[in-house]
Amino acid sequence: MFPMNVFEQRRQRAWMPAMAWRPVSLAGLVAPAAAAALEEVVVSATRSEQRLSEVLADVTVLDGEALERSGALALEDVMAKVPGIQITRNGGPGADTDLFMRGANKQHTAVYVDGIRIDAQNGSGGAPWETLPLESIERIEVLRGAAGALYGSDAMAGTVQIFTRRGETGFKPHVSVGAGSYGTKKGTAGFSGGQGVWDYALGLSYADSEGFDAKTGGSKRNLDKDGYVRKSANARVGMQLSAGQRLDVTALTSDSNAGYDSRAQGNDRAVRTLDAYGLNWQGDWTSAWRTRVAVSQSRHGYDTWTATHYRTETLLRNYLVHNEWRSRVGTFTVLAERREDTLENTSLVGGDARSRHQNALGLGYGLHWQQHAVQLNLRHDRDSDFGGKNTATLAYGWDFAPHWKATASVGTGFKVPTLFQRFSKNGDSSLKPEESRNMELGLRWSDKDLSFSATAYRSKVDNLVSYEKGLGSCGENYCYMNVDRAQLEGITLAGKWRTGMLKWYASVDFQNPHDVDNDRLLKRRSKRFATLGVETTLAGWTLGTELQAASRRFNDDAEAVKSLGGYTLVNLSASRQLARDFTLTARIDNALDRDYTLVKDYATAGRTLWLGVKWIPW
Repeated sequence: MFPMNVFEQRRQRAWMPAMAWRPVSLAGLVAPAAAAALEEVVVSATRSEQRLSEVLADVTVLDGEALERSGALALEDVMAKVPGIQITRNGGPGADTDLFMRGANKQHTAVYVDGIRIDAQNGSGGAPWETLPLESIERIEVLRGAAGALYGSDAMAGTVQIFTRRGETGFKPHVSVGAGSYGTKKGTAGFSGGQGVWDYALGLSYADSEGFDAKTGGSKRNLDKDGYVRKSANARVGMQLSAGQRLDVTALTSDSNAGYDSRAQGNDRAVRTLDAYGLNWQGDWTSAWRTRVAVSQSRHGYDTWTATHYRTETLLRNYLVHNEWRSRVGTFTVLAERREDTLENTSLVGGDARSRHQNALGLGYGLHWQQHAVQLNLRHDRDSDFGGKNTATLAYGWDFAPHWKATASVGTGFKVPTLFQRFSKNGDSSLKPEESRNMELGLRWSDKDLSFSATAYRSKVDNLVSYEKGLGSCGENYCYMNVDRAQLEGITLAGKWRTGMLKWYASVDFQNPHDVDNDRLLKRRSKRFATLGVETTLAGWTLGTELQAASRRFNDDAEAVKSLGGYTLVNLSASRQLARDFTLTARIDNALDRDYTLVKDYATAGRTLWLGVKWIPW
């Protein structure tokens, strides 16, 4: 079990909200769960603070220092390096982006920013990755595997929790500027600090790019450059009310205006907005009993300006009360949660706005005893449209030898159709929720300079919602229908090690996400993909080389012959302290200038160069 003295020691440090734990630096950009220091703490695996070394789920942690050193320009570029994840994008940065975790659809991964749920009720659903800014991110936790018993609807494949910077005692400003290929420019500024019981952080960013022609073929190709402008701001303010009592307020706003091609002529634009706000209170009543109360709201808008104007907007409100008791016989959790979704869209049938809500009750129990550990979570969600849904997760871990841990788990999940899928002219109000059953086995080995993990999984999805051609129940040429059964199976290998001055990290995925009825690979997903990276310090420079590779994919579920070819990319990065307060970062993506395709008829960037300078006074 979790030792009581550890709990009390952390309490003496004036507990932060669960979403505000500070990161521990990792050797590389990506590190498997078993590789972290013993005292690193995560919250995504159980929705409570837990030593990373004791986590039974498949978790990856990315820290802010490595994110900055990498020089990446977009969050989706960072996520593409995480084991078990593939990214596709309809063109360059700012374009529609999909994240496939373990081969699952984008909408099967629940996404949070500082505890605020980010989601959309449009056609595909899921988080709008193209609106989430990379700037000001301090830490990312990725949980792979069924998490419906923890997070409710959507978390069939896992969760991504993003944490922004938090202020510390003193005052610390920062400014960065940079420029690169395709006329790309970016600037950021902000400050953080704290005094007495208060701490604060503010970040601003602006980026624009001339871009490149997004379309390479098709009837709607427009020979123009499809650039983008993205502006964002975020703020966090915290107050230590008393010993063991803390209040945090978080705000995020992002605006993206990107070009795309929907017709042969004209300057077509897609404007995406995201506004998110959260209030979190956490209190320790005793050394063993903690309560957290959180209220949040996120609003996602999507406007297209073509020959006509089209707009859709999602409003999501979430309310959470989470109680945790730690005792000598284990850790007990009880949560009550309410989620409210509203969609506004002029193409909805029966009105331009639709809404629904879900009320949930969750129970959890965790025990660590000698070399054994068990985690059990149960949850009941009652949806205003679909009634009750029960989900469960059971996990077991065994430290069978020094440095070794074996894990096994089973879990269930569900995903209710989006409001657009049910009530648009292409929708079907009788759609059923998607349901999943997941099981996995894991093996980990970790030591100071070497760690390794292997995770095998199989997930079966019923009632998969698909956008199908052919006259369906909606009466249109394309309709949303429950037509597919999918099976997602595979194995993920990940590790990091050191040889002399070189720090290595690597991951490889072998997967088979396929439609059970026709045994075809799900669209835009590879059966094999891998990342290999190495980093070293030489003459004051931190140098990195990275290789990303993926096998062929099919652009559509129905395609069985013509495929999108596999690819191998080489990326280079460098950073150096120029003076006491200045740091230079440089990056070359696709250094070999490979021509590759992620989505049929859409272009990808060639060789791109980026140079940036950051000022942070000591």
